[in-house]
Amino acid sequence: MTTPGAGPFDIPNIRWFIAFRVFFNSRFYYPVFTILFLDFGLTVAQFSVLNAVWAATIVLAEVPSGAVADIIGRKRLLNFATGVMIVEIGIISFMPRIDPVVIFTVFLVNRVLSGLAEAAASGADEALAYDSLKQAGMADQWGRVLELLMRYQAIGFVVAMTTGAAVYDPDFMGRAAELLGLGIVLTPDMTMRFPLYLTFVLALLAFASTLKMTEPEDAAHTEKDKSVKHTLAVTLKAGVWIVKTPFVLWVMLFGMLLDGTIRMVITLSSQYYRMIDIPESVFGLMGSVVALLGLVVPKIARQIAENRSPKVALAVTAGLAVTGLAAMNGFWPKVGLVPALVTFSAMYFTGFFVSFYVNRETDSRQRATVLSFKGLSYNISYGLLGVAYALVLKLAKAGLDPAAELSSETMENLVFVETFFWFPLFFSAGFLILGAVCLGGFKQRKRH
Repeated sequence: MTTPGAGPFDIPNIRWFIAFRVFFNSRFYYPVFTILFLDFGLTVAQFSVLNAVWAATIVLAEVPSGAVADIIGRKRLLNFATGVMIVEIGIISFMPRIDPVVIFTVFLVNRVLSGLAEAAASGADEALAYDSLKQAGMADQWGRVLELLMRYQAIGFVVAMTTGAAVYDPDFMGRAAELLGLGIVLTPDMTMRFPLYLTFVLALLAFASTLKMTEPEDAAHTEKDKSVKHTLAVTLKAGVWIVKTPFVLWVMLFGMLLDGTIRMVITLSSQYYRMIDIPESVFGLMGSVVALLGLVVPKIARQIAENRSPKVALAVTAGLAVTGLAAMNGFWPKVGLVPALVTFSAMYFTGFFVSFYVNRETDSRQRATVLSFKGLSYNISYGLLGVAYALVLKLAKAGLDPAAELSSETMENLVFVETFFWFPLFFSAGFLILGAVCLGGFKQRKRH
């Protein structure tokens, strides 16, 4: 137990957890992610292959990594995750632009390592932080931790988006160097690496943060048996527990539906902005505006989670999602940004509520594994929805009149507008089906 009057942020693990999340996720190359890969000499097809490898690595490693964390300790796995991050950013930061085959190979290794790092960190960090609160007798303060975490992450994302795009631009950096009287000439080949260098620094800071963490004493998850067989047994046990625990199962299922749908819309947001006449020059600014929702939504979400039933939390989140998605179909010039922000705010509510309820219900001994199942389910939902929407687009293109002789860009825009209604339709249908099957069991369980 902690000293009287102490709060959750007096616990070192909580402070280092927040620092780790910000350093690990605020990557300066995100605003130039696609063009960065292309500027290294990769093709669009290779870029697609690399991202597919990254996603597949996460899916394959997500749940086993959670079980490993529950067996050997969360701190060790977080040390591994940040160590891998240093390597995966380092190899592309300092790689010379030589043979295209070598460049693709290095980026392939980067994507595999990045997926491993993401999977290793997913669940382990949250489990360590929550168990630290529980050990101090402050598990009921998890909402406050999530609120502050999401605010700092929003700030970190805004800084990364604006700074990363700025330092990538050789003209901007050239003017800055001239203003500072540095007397150096900055070429595109130099500035394209600046976002990577900054992210490499964050990787070092993330590693330092995990080194400062300590394993909670009452989290009984450092077991003697560390075999593959035992890891699989721990994974299976957690999966069975989720299925046999209706409340947690429903939370994850509704989380899958909300996260998958909204994340797919966020992926397509640049196309949506183009359709509502938002200039492409401010797309990065739009990303920062969305991130600023993280300064407002968590406080509201915490008030709901701590003072209202889970049904109210679900109703608020689903209501925002379906209202925003439906209104986005209007594609109103400029004004269409409002329903987009409503939709994206539902993503923040989803992340907060799922973490709040799942951690509250899960035993310390399998917390990281259960949280990894959550991450896996989200990625599967997002991937399946992506495949389904690709088929919808293909069918819509096949249905266009060949005599119209539309340009490729016009065709893409037309098909996008005509098929967007599938998102609110899919979400509404999925929500009604889940509600009919599961909502009867969607009730609060006694806290551990």
